[in-house]
Amino acid sequence: MNDLRRTLLWSVFAVSLLMLWDGWLRHTGQPSLFAPAPASEVAQAASGGASGASNLPRASGDLGAAAAPVPGASAPNAAEAVAVKGERIVLQTDVVKATIDTLGGNVVKLELLQHRNQDAPDQNMVILDHTATHTYEAQSGLVAQSAADGALPNHLTLFTPSTTERTLADGAKALVFTLASQPVNGVKLVKTYTFPRGDYAIDVKQDVVNGSATTIKPQLYVQLERDGTPPAAAQGPAFMGGPQAYTGMAVYNAKGKYQKVDFKHIDENKAEYEKSDDNGWVAMVQHHFASAWLVGDKLSREFYVKKVGTNLYATGMLLPLGEIAAGQSKALETRLFVGPQDENRLADLAPGLELVKDYGWTTILAKPLYWLLKHLHGIIGNWGWAIVALVVLLKAAFYWLNASAYRSMAKMKALNPRIQAMRENLKDDPQKMQQEMLKIYREEKVNPIGGCLPILIQIPVFIALYSVLSSSVEIRNAPWMLWITDLSVKDPLFVLPALMTASSLLQTWLNPTPPDPVQAKMMWIMPLLFSVMFFFFPAGLVLYWLTNNVLSIAQQWMINKQLGVKN
Repeated sequence: MNDLRRTLLWSVFAVSLLMLWDGWLRHTGQPSLFAPAPASEVAQAASGGASGASNLPRASGDLGAAAAPVPGASAPNAAEAVAVKGERIVLQTDVVKATIDTLGGNVVKLELLQHRNQDAPDQNMVILDHTATHTYEAQSGLVAQSAADGALPNHLTLFTPSTTERTLADGAKALVFTLASQPVNGVKLVKTYTFPRGDYAIDVKQDVVNGSATTIKPQLYVQLERDGTPPAAAQGPAFMGGPQAYTGMAVYNAKGKYQKVDFKHIDENKAEYEKSDDNGWVAMVQHHFASAWLVGDKLSREFYVKKVGTNLYATGMLLPLGEIAAGQSKALETRLFVGPQDENRLADLAPGLELVKDYGWTTILAKPLYWLLKHLHGIIGNWGWAIVALVVLLKAAFYWLNASAYRSMAKMKALNPRIQAMRENLKDDPQKMQQEMLKIYREEKVNPIGGCLPILIQIPVFIALYSVLSSSVEIRNAPWMLWITDLSVKDPLFVLPALMTASSLLQTWLNPTPPDPVQAKMMWIMPLLFSVMFFFFPAGLVLYWLTNNVLSIAQQWMINKQLGVKN
């Protein structure tokens, strides 16, 4: 029976670590250890993804497809186009500072004024940006259904602003900024950006004005373009050199649901996603933040992902606008989201958008834990104490179940002297020793594996909470007290992990000592090995486990005292 108990404990420990690692892989966009990638059609990444997307203009560094800067002029070659430069206009609301380049009318930089850079707390968190070493911007433009139809204004065409407001006025509900492209073959594209107060979702109205003498049939594309280099992780690399939080593309529609598209999959021509639907969105995802182009449902669209340069990628939607007669215009309302992964707000913006905050296979437990934790924070006002309160509630919910397990462990501890004496007397007869041990357990009504139950219960909750604390932007830069100024990163002084290790050893001391000397030593080594990981885990997660240990020790101490077992 001792061998069975030892085997079970080791199995629980090994499986727990395996589940924890698999959960981290799934959370960060890596393939699961247990499930193959979903079958879907393979995107033609090397040729530009979707069929219509192959006609789209390329990246800003590839200006050979740029539209003519003046009416009637032929498209410039690459050398001439390099000389075309736009003006960068900075717009600011109460929550964002956005920079729009008149070359293309694109959003080339966006700062979040209420979120700080963890590596430089005196600086705002920058999501979109276009510098000499980093590219991440939101683009939109027009493309004809075929190259023979001629050029149209795109994200490389020069635009001219028609509004002068640059800052959200006091009392105003929104900041509106409009700019119009120079005509290309008589066609103009007018973009109107509306930045609502207190919101990260920007309304972008796209007006196509056909000033030519013929009917046109344009398609509007909206896309996100960025390089494939993930942002630097706060305080160094991920735990034990493991994968960083997922940085890559996501495509969502009713047919394929939430589909991640990693940059390396595009390089390998193995990107898998549904290419067309009448609903859905595209996004770029990174740890805690995301950007997404959103368009209303019941409008046919083609999704695409493609490589547009060296370490430069784009994902977008191609939307047919139908025929626009000469002298007529047509408008399409789109929306650009750039901000934190607040799952409640994301769910309100578009179906499935909250999935960019990906809990992986822990979702069934993680979502209710997040809901409860957020409500506790609403009452307490501090995320650290909300985590402590969450542990108290969970311990209360499982009090009687844990009490039963602790009683079993206390009885095992009380029987240890008797078991040890019996083992010493029968050490030359292992078969009889096992029979006598089973007899003692039956007589005393003790379940030798009953003490494993709390571990089986706590591990799934622990993994789910790990996903919640790792994924939730609300925990980012959230202080607890004293030296813990950010619960989403490791304890800078390693005080919490040291206390957690000490509490784990105290729990081992309160547990019954296994009769087998080797097993007894391993029961002391296991918590030490397990505790090593916690020195690299977020402080909020270590706080959860430390609080759980303290309450477990208190409960076990009381039960031992009630049963007359020496602590």
